[in-house]
Amino acid sequence: MKFKKLLSAITASALCLGMLAGCGNAADSSSDSSEASAASADGEKVKIGVIQIVEHQSLNTIRDAFTAQMNELGYIDGENAEFEFQSAQGEVSTANSIIQSFESDGKDIIVAIATPTAQAAATVSDEIPVVFSAVTDPVGAGLVDSLESTGKNITGTSDALQIDLILDFASSMTPINTLGYLYNPGEANSVSCLEEVKAYCDAHGITLVEKTVTNSSEVQQAAQVMFEEVDAGFSPNDNTIAAAMAAVSEAAKEAKKPMYVGADSMVMDGGFATLGIDYTDLGKETANMADQILKGEKTASEIPVKVFDSDLYQYVNKTTAEAIGVTIPDDVLNDERTVIVE
Repeated sequence: MKFKKLLSAITASALCLGMLAGCGNAADSSSDSSEASAASADGEKVKIGVIQIVEHQSLNTIRDAFTAQMNELGYIDGENAEFEFQSAQGEVSTANSIIQSFESDGKDIIVAIATPTAQAAATVSDEIPVVFSAVTDPVGAGLVDSLESTGKNITGTSDALQIDLILDFASSMTPINTLGYLYNPGEANSVSCLEEVKAYCDAHGITLVEKTVTNSSEVQQAAQVMFEEVDAGFSPNDNTIAAAMAAVSEAAKEAKKPMYVGADSMVMDGGFATLGIDYTDLGKETANMADQILKGEKTASEIPVKVFDSDLYQYVNKTTAEAIGVTIPDDVLNDERTVIVE
């Protein structure tokens, strides 16, 4: 069993380290001839545009891991590379504007974190290779033709949720006869997950209650209403919900109901539990893909989408468990793949 404490401090440290890495504060990084190929033949800096749909812990973790891995691969900001980081602040229109500015600036590659920004970046992929990260359903989102052969100048990493396994885990933690599904229907990943949740509930005799929001300001009230009607709540890796997890967590604690989620960071931000991946791995692999493209080893269309659907961890928030009056089972506590968040 693993423990995570002082999360706010740890997160802040990780953020600082990641951004320092992106700014080139890594004098020890190797810059041999292979890494020097990060710069173009005429000595100009490689221009790397990084966009995320909103600021929240999962996406920030991916961004920082990507930055650190790129630094390890020899891409030093201000020396042979020029990184530009942008957040769309949850607005698709802002994402489109950022992508247009990346195109105008002549970026050599665009890294798009989360489905909405990947969809925005896809509009310029004929001119600029795109590597996405944390896209739950790349095919369903219209980004690629298939996971094995993208058919486009786009590839990336997927955090496809193992819905059945997550809900099996949830049901083993607390009894669930009615389940609330809290999501933004404007996010393709959440709509895709909904169909799997419906199938699971139908197969297990669980009544499903859907609650939708269009922005973060609506989340708290929707969560409060949902918890009045259900035994437990669930949100996938929905960026709108993730950005407002503090409000969801507060509503869950007031109602004494468990809130199951789709990402480890959502547990760190007050959600009760999930079964999922380590988002640092997504960021690292996204960097590895970008490196192959920038060095001309492969085109984006030649790199299959990497789906992270194994080596799953059980994430449980101990503080939340105590607040809602749930005892964490011994078999979960004693499992070596359990991460206890405090």
